Amino acid sequence: MTGKVFLVGAGPGDARLITIKGMDCIEKGDVVVYDRLANPSLLKRMKHGAEKVYVGKRPDRHTMKQEEINQLLVDFALSGKVVVRLKGGDPTIFGRVGEEAELLRKHGIPYEIVPGITAAISVPAYAGIPVTHRDLASSLSIITGHESPDKLDVSINWEKVTNATGTLVFMMGVAKIGYISKQLITYGRPPETPVALVRWGTRAEQDTITGTLEDIEEKVRVANFQPPAVIVVGEVVNQREQLKWAESMPLFGKRILVTRARSQASELVNRIEDLGGEPYEFPVIETVIPTNEERLLHSKTALECLAEYDWVFFTSVNGVEYFFKHLERLGKDIRSLHKARIAAVGPATKEALRLHGIVAEELPGSYQAEGMFEAYGDEMVAGQQVLLPRGDLARTWLPQVLREKGLSVTEAIMYETVPIGEEDDELLKLIEEGGIHAVTFTSSSTVTNLIAALKRMGITDPAQALSGAEIACIGPLTARTAQEAGLNVTILAEEATIDSLVDSLCEWKARTANVVEND
Repeated sequence: MTGKVFLVGAGPGDARLITIKGMDCIEKGDVVVYDRLANPSLLKRMKHGAEKVYVGKRPDRHTMKQEEINQLLVDFALSGKVVVRLKGGDPTIFGRVGEEAELLRKHGIPYEIVPGITAAISVPAYAGIPVTHRDLASSLSIITGHESPDKLDVSINWEKVTNATGTLVFMMGVAKIGYISKQLITYGRPPETPVALVRWGTRAEQDTITGTLEDIEEKVRVANFQPPAVIVVGEVVNQREQLKWAESMPLFGKRILVTRARSQASELVNRIEDLGGEPYEFPVIETVIPTNEERLLHSKTALECLAEYDWVFFTSVNGVEYFFKHLERLGKDIRSLHKARIAAVGPATKEALRLHGIVAEELPGSYQAEGMFEAYGDEMVAGQQVLLPRGDLARTWLPQVLREKGLSVTEAIMYETVPIGEEDDELLKLIEEGGIHAVTFTSSSTVTNLIAALKRMGITDPAQALSGAEIACIGPLTARTAQEAGLNVTILAEEATIDSLVDSLCEWKARTANVVEND
């Protein structure tokens, strides 16, 4: 049975700029064929067991020829697979989609072209440059700049193109900027015409350089401005100083590694994105219901005695969620806890309980178990029954101190934390090139498991490999674990919350921006 091929535009780089249909294709594809201009974060949406095939340029081998890529799509489809050809930007704008589709049609393979947001428009927009403007430019040309000068002269009619539209956008062409500028001046554009080059637009590496046709080549040379970049020529470039917005966002230019479990990462990921940063998800743990029969039996016994407890202390959001999963599994509900006082460590845990209809007492101070004794020490009486729904890696300090005070403590292991961390060549490349600017840890287990995952992937000294990145921890216990692992903790949240961690990241970014500005 013949499969099907989806020729999908991945957008300009920011993973959120892919279309809904494009994301749907990635999620259902059996094979994803991609190159370097597609954000690697998109590949994390692939279904389990799907195959990813990189066809871009690597230091250890030449770029796969277009003919080879075309045949690769055919071969996968003829084997019955759903194939996604993921291309940066829009596949119909210098994406060679016509060549791929032509061969697919020749072999009778069904295909769809899924448009994407082209870098020709979106990259300038992220630099504050609208490619059209009512008073400045009412038309636009999108031109290749990637060929050698002799080929450019063949593919571009400079006499007609130069003044055909108000704005000219050259895709790629950084290495040819001098020749392009010379030709535009020769055929009638004033030497003082504004020019902008926007490199890696919408990504953490986004950088913009501006000038005129007369001086842009020298500016590019002095700045050692490297591809890939979009070149914008025209009066609209002057709008940048008034309209640039991305650079002013609190986390602009920072790629931040998120290591917490995928089921919990969305809040941190969303906050980073909302503040202009680029999150890179690499979950190193996940939480699961215990598989150990003894633990399951112990939890069952603990939850069958809900009416006997005087206190229930929830110390994490996971503790809350898995507590209710166990109640559902056992066919019980919360009404049995009518006698108990229910307390939550931290606002996130309290909010998780609220979503389940429980208004808990929130502990003051730092959001750690020690706060329980600050709040309730005088009210805890020997002989009282305490339930602690928790994970298998929870600290022993709390139950130990409670027992020392004479309380009867039942520890119910609601969930287990297990290590994960798939092979991720892109992450290794980013670490090697200094492309990870900060690493976030939200628990001690994320520290130990990231170190273990990097070692499995061939990094013999993870602490040294991460020495160029800021290490951000949610609390002192996590920071201690990171330090013991050889990491230099430079960012510590004031409170053990995601909001506080993100605030600390923003403060770090502001400090570094001030240092650069003062230099």
